[in-house]
Amino acid sequence: SFECWGCATFDVAYRFLQEDPWDRLRAIRAAAPNVCTQMLIRGANAVGYASYADNVVEEFVALAARNGMDVFRVFDCFNQVDNMRVCIDAVRKAGKVAEVCLCYTSDCLASDVYDVAYYASLAKDCAAAGAHVIGIKDMSGLLKPAAARPLLAAIRDACGHLPVHFHTHCTSSASLAV
Repeated sequence: SFECWGCATFDVAYRFLQEDPWDRLRAIRAAAPNVCTQMLIRGANAVGYASYADNVVEEFVALAARNGMDVFRVFDCFNQVDNMRVCIDAVRKAGKVAEVCLCYTSDCLASDVYDVAYYASLAKDCAAAGAHVIGIKDMSGLLKPAAARPLLAAIRDACGHLPVHFHTHCTSSASLAV
């Protein structure tokens, strides 16, 4: 799939490029009608920087879906499933794909809080909330090769019927090995 919108790229189009992100999405859809499009969406914050009323998130998702968005990578920076639930429900209502992401924040083999069991439980909660895909969002490139195997095994055990997508940023160089 083509990633068309990340959280900040939506307003960057307006503020810095003087473009309409909706026009760009429709142009991509017209040019590539048989390729899925995707976006990153901050759950209750949608593409903004504060929480919005439920009806705003629902309408935004509905409009994005009608204008060509196929896959919604939903996340909450605090891994609070309740902050993603309205967005997940709206994506499912629109008949689109909800990839619900777990934000990876620490060494899951060394942390007393963000350990493998934490992520497995979170993945199970995301699946119960309606995820079509579980995403591991390693925004800082913190996941190490030794931790990847037990982490993925635990997530697959918790919700093995769902595909798992790993997304990382190569800030530490470890992500290449992972």
